[in-house]
Amino acid sequence: MSRDTLFFDLDGTLIDSAVGITRCIAHALTQLEHPVPPEAELRGWIGPSLRTSFLPLLGDPVKVEAAVEHYRERFESHGWLEHQVYAGIGEAIEALHADGHRLAVVTAKNEPHARKILAHLPFGHRFEDIIGATADGRLSHKKDLIGEALRRLALTPDACWMIGDRHMDIDGAHHHGMRSVGVLWGFGGEAELRDAGANRLAGAPDQLRPLFA
Repeated sequence: MSRDTLFFDLDGTLIDSAVGITRCIAHALTQLEHPVPPEAELRGWIGPSLRTSFLPLLGDPVKVEAAVEHYRERFESHGWLEHQVYAGIGEAIEALHADGHRLAVVTAKNEPHARKILAHLPFGHRFEDIIGATADGRLSHKKDLIGEALRRLALTPDACWMIGDRHMDIDGAHHHGMRSVGVLWGFGGEAELRDAGANRLAGAPDQLRPLFA
C-alpha cells in the first residue's frame, strides 16, 4: 500500500526557533536604527516570509532588503543554533519514517539555512528533501513553496499532507487542494488553525502517527 507523503513546516513544528528568529529581527532593525517591536509582537513574525513582515514596518523596499541582509548575517553566525527541538518530535518523525511515509520539509526559511539546521538535527536525514525560500524572494510564500515541493518530488496534492503550526501552512495546503494538520505546540494556536480550516489538529507530537495509520 502506498503511503502518503508528509510535508513538515520547520519553525514552530519541528523546532522552537523563537529565540534565534526574534534576536535576528531585533539585530536587523537595530542596524537600521529602527525601533524594535515588543517580543510578543515579534513572535507573530515566525511563519511568514521575512519580507512580508518587514515591509509594513519599514515601508521602503530598499530598507526591507537591507533588513533581510542584516537578519541573514546574524542568522549565519548565531541564529541557526538558537533553537530547541520540540519534545517527542524526533520520535514521531522516526515512527512515521518506519511506517513507510515519504517525508519532506517545506519552510519559508531561507533554504540553505533550513538545510544547515536539518543537517544538525538527529532526525534530519529522514527528510527526502528540504524546500525553502530563495534568497531573491522569488519563492517565499507557502503556496509557492508547496508547489515547488510537489514539482521536485513529482507528487500530486492528493498524495500529500501539509503539517504546520500557522495559518500560512493550512492556507498553502488549501491552495493546492491538499489535506493539512495543524499542530498546537507552535506559534499559531488552535483558534488560528481552526479558522484556517485545518483538516486535523494534533495537540502533541505523539498524536501525529495515529492520524496517518
